[in-house]
Amino acid sequence: MSIIYLLISISLIVALIFFTAFIKAVKSGQYEDSYTPSVRMLFDDKPSKKTTKTNSNSKNN
Repeated sequence: MSIIYLLISISLIVALIFFTAFIKAVKSGQYEDSYTPSVRMLFDDKPSKKTTKTNSNSKNN
């Protein structure tokens, strides 16, 4: 029966640690931006600067 008390106390300590980390994240502004993720897929990606040679050898034939 004493192992149950030990496991309950350990689980409460772990739960308090996670709750404290969550409160700290909320207070620091971790979850404030709720608009950008919903429209991020609508933004175009920047085109890459790579240019490839397309069939430059076939024009000489």
